[in-house]
Amino acid sequence: MGSMELAESKCNGQASLLDAQLELYWNSFAVIKSMALKSALDLRIADAVHHYGGAATLSEIASEVALHPSKVPCLRRLMRVLTVSGVFAVGAGGGGGEEPVYELTPSSRLLVGSANLAAIMSMILHPTLVVPFLGVGEWFRREPPDPCCIFKQAHGQGLWELADRDAAFDALINDGMVSDSLFIMDFVVKEHGEVFRGIGSLVDVAGGLGAASQVISKAFPEMKCSVVDLGHVVAKAPGGTDVEYVAGDMFESVPPADAVFLKWVLHDWGDDECVKILKNCKKAIPPRDAGGKVIIMDIVVGAGPSEQKHREVQALFDMYIMFIDGVERDEREWKKVFMEAGFSGYKIMPVLGFRSIIEVYP
Repeated sequence: MGSMELAESKCNGQASLLDAQLELYWNSFAVIKSMALKSALDLRIADAVHHYGGAATLSEIASEVALHPSKVPCLRRLMRVLTVSGVFAVGAGGGGGEEPVYELTPSSRLLVGSANLAAIMSMILHPTLVVPFLGVGEWFRREPPDPCCIFKQAHGQGLWELADRDAAFDALINDGMVSDSLFIMDFVVKEHGEVFRGIGSLVDVAGGLGAASQVISKAFPEMKCSVVDLGHVVAKAPGGTDVEYVAGDMFESVPPADAVFLKWVLHDWGDDECVKILKNCKKAIPPRDAGGKVIIMDIVVGAGPSEQKHREVQALFDMYIMFIDGVERDEREWKKVFMEAGFSGYKIMPVLGFRSIIEVYP
């Protein structure tokens, strides 16, 4: 090998090392992207930009969110992170030495308006849910049952126990689930309403405050919709809707209906618990030839678009749900649960981005 080839090989090797270093920093600093988004939510920056018609200068944003002048240079740095990560964009006003103009992107538009995702993002990024992940390494070294999940390791009690005792935390969880339901269910009934068409009665199991059922009920007024959840949950349910609220425990029984709906429920539980829930759902619905079915909205790992971002979000969600000892399943794992619960078949429809609709038949 000649001296030029040696130099080129050495240069390529050093470039590979630098690329590897970049990859480590990129992954390590991903948490800064999350905290930048949390700051944007706390400061309501999307609302500030929206106030100015979807495009605002740094000084306009600072004025709208009532920042002290000394913080404006740091706001510029925050907005730089939020633009390189795609939450906001820099408009045409950013050239020629003029003050940059920050614009809403499709992502930040989902943080403003009536059915926005600010509440679910605020829930995910809340310190109570972020802190447990700082102890994942320690959790792996512990032997069961000490403790069963990383949330309990961090806080000394389970998520649902804390929600029962802390009204503010309970409201955080409920508001987050409502915001997600309003967003995704509006899309489902408009684009995939055939899933619910022809159903006379539907029971939303562990449906919380009934946001999903309210959207379904409005889209299909001929359908009788009900929500079953624990007594202290349905006690807070809103009035003046066409949705009926029933106090109950899905591990004990499910009220009878033509179809059962489970949105983001089964990923909270292990296989044994899921089989128990699904067996109760099967008892509640008519046979397959009479139209009985269970409708599940959840992640099917590996289903849907094959692009990197979808696959990465599915993998990240699978690790995220470890905080309550939950699991995201691939098709093989879902099939195992369905068959053990006594169902005859299923159909996966990967039509919700990183999530899917699954119909399961008795």
